[in-house]
Amino acid sequence: MTRTTDPATTDATTTPATTRPATTDVTTTDATTPERTAAKAAPGNERLRRWRLVLGGESADGTGCSLAGTDVAIDGALTALYGNGGGRPAGDRSRGRSAGLGASAPSVARWLGDIRTYFPSSVVQVMQRDAIDRLGLSTLLLEPEMLEAVEADVHLVGTLLSLNKAMPETTKETARAVVRKVVDDLEKQLATRTRSTLTGALDRSAKINRPRHRDIDWDRTIRANLKNYLPEFNTVVPERLIGYGRASQSVKKDVVLCIDQSGSMAASVVYASVFGAVLASMRSIATRLVVFDTAVVDLTDQLDDPVDVLFGTQLGGGTDINRALAYCQSQITRPADTVVVLISDLYEGGIRDEMLKRVAAMKASGVQFVALLALSDEGTPAYDREHAAALSALGAPAFACTPDLFPDVMAAAIEKRPLPIPDMAAHQ
Repeated sequence: MTRTTDPATTDATTTPATTRPATTDVTTTDATTPERTAAKAAPGNERLRRWRLVLGGESADGTGCSLAGTDVAIDGALTALYGNGGGRPAGDRSRGRSAGLGASAPSVARWLGDIRTYFPSSVVQVMQRDAIDRLGLSTLLLEPEMLEAVEADVHLVGTLLSLNKAMPETTKETARAVVRKVVDDLEKQLATRTRSTLTGALDRSAKINRPRHRDIDWDRTIRANLKNYLPEFNTVVPERLIGYGRASQSVKKDVVLCIDQSGSMAASVVYASVFGAVLASMRSIATRLVVFDTAVVDLTDQLDDPVDVLFGTQLGGGTDINRALAYCQSQITRPADTVVVLISDLYEGGIRDEMLKRVAAMKASGVQFVALLALSDEGTPAYDREHAAALSALGAPAFACTPDLFPDVMAAAIEKRPLPIPDMAAHQ
């Protein structure tokens, strides 16, 4: 195994799953051990120590650095997961050293406790994900005691949802509690900004000419009254006031979230469900949530609880975007006041030309159409570039969106202004 980056400066979240996380600046209660005192006195020793933990102590690691105290336990936790280097299954011992977690629930539970002791939460989540992918530990998540031991995050929720149908009844209650914790945390992070951003967009989308003082749009008012400038008083007489209308309790916009529930979209499904619940809580927005694979399921009546929405999905299977858009199109009654958000990697298994015709028809009727290749923070997604280019040609550019950017994208769609597309060149 070779690396070309310095573990002292590498972010663990960008480390390939076949290597140890490069961030080995661990959090431990044993902060005054002799080896740490020596490392602090000699920065070069600390760098060697990090390289030794990253490389795993094989005969060719080249560091000449030995470990002691807490570092031995840390190395053991890393070796249990990354010790087979080449990414072979845990049971493959045909050559070299292999990973050591095996399929034992007690040993995995102890290992989960160890990594939570030695590493920060962000690194723990990376290591858990690698353990599930590399060592086939998904089935162990069907045991309640295992679920209680893991660090809950969006990726774990995606894994649990994919196991939903195989999950025994004794585990489902624990699984729902894990999912509930993640969803509640996400709502706390995202709800306030989403509501404030979209409320402002709804207010601005309704301009009035007799506004109250606090609702005056001064920039537009001044521009409209420049002809009334009085140089002797160095002022403009605002003969005509232009202001923002206040959104009433009536529905101003219809939003349709159309979500691809294929396995690769797991994180997007989680975030979209949370955003769907937040939008549904706003009286001025009528929100519909539709999930699809080769079938289409309308989960709008479950939007008051995103956990129910998530357990109503079925990750995996094929993809028929055309069928999903046909259903969404049939639910639109006010095209000029409707925003349709398609969240999909665009790997269409249905009729491609019909899908594009539906998008063109919706846009021609006045629908604001937004195509998101992903709604997650996982980086650039895999997607069908040909279909993305075809949508772009129809005036519906397809791009990946982080959860932080989603409120701004929705606000722009509501106000019918250009979407804040990040790094568009990467999606052409």
